[in-house]
Amino acid sequence: MRWLTLYARSRQVPASLAAVVISAVAVWALARGGGGGPGGDPRLTVLVLATGAMAASTGLSGQDPALDRTAAIRWAPRRAAHVLLCGVVVGAVLPAVQAMGGSMATTGFIVRDSAGLMGLAALGAALWGGAYAWTLPFAWLSFAFFAPVPAGAPMPMRVAAWMLLPPGTAAGTWTALALTITGTAAYAAAGPRG
Repeated sequence: MRWLTLYARSRQVPASLAAVVISAVAVWALARGGGGGPGGDPRLTVLVLATGAMAASTGLSGQDPALDRTAAIRWAPRRAAHVLLCGVVVGAVLPAVQAMGGSMATTGFIVRDSAGLMGLAALGAALWGGAYAWTLPFAWLSFAFFAPVPAGAPMPMRVAAWMLLPPGTAAGTWTALALTITGTAAYAAAGPRG
């Protein structure tokens, strides 16, 4: 169990978890008076999930990239498990906060977006390293917020706004799945860029 504790500390898990919980509680408190429910505006929910993914992304690289690359253990399964576990934690915090009252989103929406956003963060870590892994979820979130997609938009626009689409939408589901698989596979195979 000691190796798990050391791994969690080296990946800044306690600080990331605190940031995820604090951001979820803060946005829940702001949304509580707004009366938005699962059928309402999804932007606050996406903001919570993206903030959680960005906070978790800081732990996608260790203190010493050379040490990670030369270790005598197989890193690929551990990296993949790390990304998937972060996605589960980010996705689980919002329903836990919602249990205090006031539903913000459906479970399907939360699962889809937390998985896709963690895939983006993992891809960012593989491309630019753990310090800049947050940039891809942030950039995509910014685009989705400030370039809303009108109803009946062509497929590329729906793919670009996947995180704000209603749950069960094919473009949103397949885009999130592709991002999750691509990001997790790239990060597991290559690790964070050093």
